[in-house]
Amino acid sequence: MAKFKYIGKYVDPNTDFGWKLYFGREENKILLIEFLNSLFEGEKVIADLFYKKVEYDGDQEDMRRVVFDLHCIGSDGELFIIEMQQLFQEFFRDRAVYYTSRLINKQLPKGKKGNDYCLPEVYFIGVLEFKLDGDANALPMRHTDRPYFYDVALCDKSTHEIFYDKLGYKLVSLPLFNKTPAELHTIMDQWLYVLKHLSTMDKLPSFLDKRIFGLIFEVGEIGKLTEEDRMSYESSLKHKRDAESVFNSALRSGEAKGLAEGMAKGMAEGLAEGERKKAFESARKMLSKGFEREDIRDITGLSIEEIEKL
Repeated sequence: MAKFKYIGKYVDPNTDFGWKLYFGREENKILLIEFLNSLFEGEKVIADLFYKKVEYDGDQEDMRRVVFDLHCIGSDGELFIIEMQQLFQEFFRDRAVYYTSRLINKQLPKGKKGNDYCLPEVYFIGVLEFKLDGDANALPMRHTDRPYFYDVALCDKSTHEIFYDKLGYKLVSLPLFNKTPAELHTIMDQWLYVLKHLSTMDKLPSFLDKRIFGLIFEVGEIGKLTEEDRMSYESSLKHKRDAESVFNSALRSGEAKGLAEGMAKGMAEGLAEGERKKAFESARKMLSKGFEREDIRDITGLSIEEIEKL
């Protein structure tokens, strides 16, 4: 594998390896707990988390499998899906709703009769390296002092009161977070700053709370990684940079529209045949341009097996 001219001092959290290193390992789960608590801002306090399986097969043979980045259950029984998404997805909202609906569906025992539909709290957490609304110039600006943070719940459209308080979506768009160190007034601000800039830092800066962020700087130091982890990180970093390069080239050449049409196809049950055809067409184009099979799976909704047959 080619060595990078610049790899930095700390693992980039916005790589598959980095995301799992900081937030997906049992020994580091306090980082995930602190991050989630910063997003909930006192709405709820997560005392502990337990990692759950990330893959779920469909209830029927023709239903596609879903694979979460991270899936956890809180000590109070609440469920969390935590996703990090590097590349733009036109139908990311559809994907978020689909993922939560599949997880909710798994909570009711099959064959159970009666009217007991009491469900646990379910939350989808998304950290995005793109603008959720695409070209901000093409859409009206959201009237909020935090355009980078989407805090979504089911509400009554007339009164804006919460209709159902056990389903929520908290999404962060890192490109829209542009605060300077002097503007980091909350723990959430500090977390988003770290997620966006950690890979370019050379030490823990004084403006970050050392009690919370000391561990992430300790865990993420590349020089302390095992040889196996370092190789995994370099592979993950190359994967990310290659995918970004291919996608940006497609944008510049005007070919991204064709790719976007295939994004997130299959995120709902019962895909129409025409949509399936578009997904396969997009997958073929992405294969020809060097996309990794895992990225094609995430973008088109096709399985790895279907992609390998193309």
